[in-house]
Amino acid sequence: MIISNRCAGWITFIFAFVFFHFLGRKLGWSNKLIGCLILTAGLSNSSFLGYPIIEALFGKKGLETAVLVDQPGTFVVVSTLGVFVAAFYSKGNPDTFSIIKKIILFPPFMMFVLACLMNVYNYELNLDIQSVLLKTGSLVTPLALLSVGLQLSFDRKSRHWKFLQLGLFFKLILVPFVILVLYVFIFKQHSEPIKITIMETAMAPMITGAIMASTYGLKPKLSSMMVGFGIPISFLTLAIWYFIVIFVL
Repeated sequence: MIISNRCAGWITFIFAFVFFHFLGRKLGWSNKLIGCLILTAGLSNSSFLGYPIIEALFGKKGLETAVLVDQPGTFVVVSTLGVFVAAFYSKGNPDTFSIIKKIILFPPFMMFVLACLMNVYNYELNLDIQSVLLKTGSLVTPLALLSVGLQLSFDRKSRHWKFLQLGLFFKLILVPFVILVLYVFIFKQHSEPIKITIMETAMAPMITGAIMASTYGLKPKLSSMMVGFGIPISFLTLAIWYFIVIFVL
């Protein structure tokens, strides 16, 4: 069960890669547009947005499952495959060494590896240091939202609207539908962790993915629109998905 929960983030991203890569190639999209949609529609906001929503709906026990979906799943995906996609679609065909270097030196990935090593060796930080890190970490969400929000524009004549609609349809509707069919009707799994996994994949686009797309020059305006419009719209779609999973499971 734990393995399947962790796989949800990987399945979502690979699905987005296959969907947008081949659709983009068929329709003649630019590499930057394809990369932007993969990074934003293929990564779920499973921590900043996901943790409080899952805890509110499923309690503390549900939060434990959400962490399993996010940390070994979505977080590792953005730190590895996400960096690869950003580098590949921004430059067209970067060398293998360059991609590996970017992944290894990606700060969140480095901290994740460090945290895993500390966990393996049962090393605990001083309580005062933990307190400082927690307070510092609490600033990440508002700062990330601010940076994305500052790039958000409401140009009615923008060419990005149709891609925004496609990206949000994929992320908020198609992805959780595919995960629901895969886990419930194909794998025959009917449990609380599966409900949470489906809800996590139905979250709005990940802020980190949007920031990464902007940093690599992959349609910054579209990436900020995916997050800026995706988060408020997701509150409606999440409510719908919640009633669906409760009814189905």
